[in-house]
Amino acid sequence: MQECDTKLEAYLAMLPTRVIQVADQPDLQPAAVERQAKKPKKPKKPRGNAPALDLAGELKRISGVDLTSIDGIDVMTAQTILSELGTDLSAFPTENHFASWLGLTPSKDISGGKVIGRSRRTVQNRVATSLRMAASTLLNSKSYLGGRYRHLRKHLPNYAAAVKAMAHYLALLVYRMLTKGQAWVDRGAAKFEQRRAERELSSLKAKAFAQGFKLVPIAEA
Repeated sequence: MQECDTKLEAYLAMLPTRVIQVADQPDLQPAAVERQAKKPKKPKKPRGNAPALDLAGELKRISGVDLTSIDGIDVMTAQTILSELGTDLSAFPTENHFASWLGLTPSKDISGGKVIGRSRRTVQNRVATSLRMAASTLLNSKSYLGGRYRHLRKHLPNYAAAVKAMAHYLALLVYRMLTKGQAWVDRGAAKFEQRRAERELSSLKAKAFAQGFKLVPIAEA
């Protein structure tokens, strides 16, 4: 294993460093948030089959972004993504093309420009498998993505559908980071619940307005 790690380290050292301009790095999240200074984490000892070298640092140097900053994606998942795809995703015009290639979107039967049915797609893809595994680790996460995944588990028909939907979202984040150099900002599960409540309230107001009513807070009633 040590010999394998040594060869891997030598191979990674041969790959060029990718530099992305900070000015071109808008946050992945749609709303602006304040960045809070965090204490530097102590380097973790490799566990299981994880390489003994500084794999996280090398992957960040090669890709220009830190994919492990996305909650659920660990260094081995990041390695799988980069070893399978590289850093150039220009072959995919949009993030939706990328997710479709991974098999993380439903197959649509279209006739006359209308969707007449949907079917399950069976795509064997190591990146998709890794993203599904990453999605499943978010169940107890207190991050924004953890809140999103629990919401999907609650509202989608089964566990598999929730995992696929969450893996699809992770794929979009990976695409954005590798193509736009965006920095991940985790706003926490509480922020996700706040946004969900705001969307539900907005929907209720729209429905009430359509019926000629107006919602009034209890305190003002």
